[in-house]
Amino acid sequence: MKSAAILLIAIILPAGIRNIASAESQPSIEKAACPGDCRRIISLAPSITEILFSLGLGDRVVGVTRYCAYPAEALTKTKVGGYYDPNYEEILRLKPDLVIMLREHDAAKRYLGNFHVHVLPVDHNTIGDIVQSIAVIGRACGSSRAADSIVASINTVMARIRSKTANARRPRVLVSVGRSMGAVCDLCIAGADTYYDEMIRLAGGQNAFIKRGIAYPILSFEGICRINPEVVIDMAPECGGKAESDGTILAQWNKVGMIDAVRSGRVYIFRQDFAEIPGPRFVVILEQIAKILHPELSWN
Repeated sequence: MKSAAILLIAIILPAGIRNIASAESQPSIEKAACPGDCRRIISLAPSITEILFSLGLGDRVVGVTRYCAYPAEALTKTKVGGYYDPNYEEILRLKPDLVIMLREHDAAKRYLGNFHVHVLPVDHNTIGDIVQSIAVIGRACGSSRAADSIVASINTVMARIRSKTANARRPRVLVSVGRSMGAVCDLCIAGADTYYDEMIRLAGGQNAFIKRGIAYPILSFEGICRINPEVVIDMAPECGGKAESDGTILAQWNKVGMIDAVRSGRVYIFRQDFAEIPGPRFVVILEQIAKILHPELSWN
């Protein structure tokens, strides 16, 4: 199973969908989070890094994780460790005005608090959280106008998709986020009440896996046949850094010829690396899923 999928599963937890209409509806930033004029910012997650650059704050970013690869300029920033293992010595050496992290970074928040480093935890567990965090980060860093513009644009796209798919039939969708190399087995899929489940529902579909309690269950060959998805979205698995070709992946799915998705030729491969990053570009993936699920609708 690819490491990106494992990282995603660690970050994204079950939660309900929330629509963010404007920055005005956001909760206040933690009292100690904003030191005023944030000139030196460190990001502890790829999704946060993308938001900072989308807000035009890239020149203020002095440190990012080794997983932060977008935009290209992020690759030139000082690396401060990874998701599980932030390099505190490097973070302190950079003398940040603000360290922005995910809520799950409890240990980092406590440690940096001991050195009086200002931190801003945000949530990226749901679509609503992502949109909300854009507004919160924008306010904290003095870029509210840019944040409001991005939030408005995202909400416009989501409203358009909801409107178009409101009366459409909802196909059963399976999203694969990781599996064994070489075969459709030991498939890690997006369960109910996950980030991808939200994407499926918002795009006008329904999750083929409806059992609750496990966010990202592992399915066997038989399990896949049992839920019989009408559409399969495969997040292009890798093994040891090697990616299988589209033809190879489709050939593997063709061996599960008894499921509706294979019989109707509705197995889709997503190669975009940001499909697994809950950042501002989620809306691009959302639109792509909606068009896949509902080719009968006009998307011009």
